Amino acid sequence: MNWAEFFNMGGHAFNVWGSYILAFVILGLNIWLPLRKYRAQQRKIRQQHETAS
Repeated sequence: MNWAEFFNMGGHAFNVWGSYILAFVILGLNIWLPLRKYRAQQRKIRQQHETAS
């Protein structure tokens, strides 16, 4: 088996690699979006404490 055959996936490369890319994008968003929300909430709490002091 050579690399060209491996990456071609028997003619199904678009479906296979597209599925992998989509899965990694979704996993990345599942990590990034909650972190962004958490940081925004922490920033808001910090600002509230600064204005209350």
